[in-house]
Amino acid sequence: MSADTIRMQLSELDTLCRQVLSRHGFSLAHIDAITTTLMRGQVDDCASHGVYRLLGLIGTLQAGKASPDAEPVIKDQAPAVLRVDAGGAFAPLAFSRGLPRLIEKANHCGIAAMAINHCVHFSALWVEIEAITSAGLVGLACNPAHAWVAPAGGTVPLFGTNPFAFGWPRPGAHPYVFDFATSAIARGDIELHRRSGEPIPQGWAVDAAGNPTTDAIEALNGAMLTFGGHKGSALATMIELIAGPLIGDLTSAESMDWDQGAGGLPYHGELIIALDPERFLGSETAQYLQRAEKLFESIVNQGARLPSQRRFEARHRTAREGVDIPSQLLTDIRALLN
Repeated sequence: MSADTIRMQLSELDTLCRQVLSRHGFSLAHIDAITTTLMRGQVDDCASHGVYRLLGLIGTLQAGKASPDAEPVIKDQAPAVLRVDAGGAFAPLAFSRGLPRLIEKANHCGIAAMAINHCVHFSALWVEIEAITSAGLVGLACNPAHAWVAPAGGTVPLFGTNPFAFGWPRPGAHPYVFDFATSAIARGDIELHRRSGEPIPQGWAVDAAGNPTTDAIEALNGAMLTFGGHKGSALATMIELIAGPLIGDLTSAESMDWDQGAGGLPYHGELIIALDPERFLGSETAQYLQRAEKLFESIVNQGARLPSQRRFEARHRTAREGVDIPSQLLTDIRALLN
């Protein structure tokens, strides 16, 4: 902890989140779902997806670009396909309401998909992926965002940060989970650099004229870049398609047009796929899951780190010690109570 941060216990921070959301008219169901999601980011020491996001949530609500109380509507689209209409509200409640039906369909069919439509999605996908792996299922999830990212070889924003996440259940151990943006970095990380006045690394973004920049403000006014050049650009395109037109929802460019300069968080859809190992493998499930464990052991035994390992370690630490919140951020969050 430094002079610029304040140590808070998790229960204190949880209460503060709930107070802010209640002050702005969110229903109890949305308060529970959103607070749980925000705290998951903070507990795992991922500040860009933690309580910092309260500022964007309330800003989006005040701009008239989100509902604080819409009830999700669930529709069985097909034997292995589920649709959940969030009604213009934030995504966590729609996900939690649809999850039991997604699990049921995956258990029955071996593979199932859930499309969340008309939602404002602000969270890390690992929160949702871990809910799927907790049910013993393999999970994949992706979504577009606002058009902030230029395609490889271009300089004009077209894609969102377009995250993609995957999870594999591991008996007796934390799941194998990765969750990454197809942009060079998450948008929230650039926002945090702007707040702190720190330069961003080369390769994250270009300015409005298309020139490489290390200035966070110039980056936010210009275009972010995809990771891995044309490879990240192709993955971003795939996500635009399968979590946009395929599920009857908006692309990142269309989300930006819908916002009309209000500065709200992205409005779009999300695609989530769950696979049941037992339906694929039957009596051989345990045998093949153990072969997966050998793969993970081979990675770790040569000194490499599994994705999300840092998060899991942070989760244990913050449960004991609490979390350090930047003083200015805490002031800004508390101001939302006025």
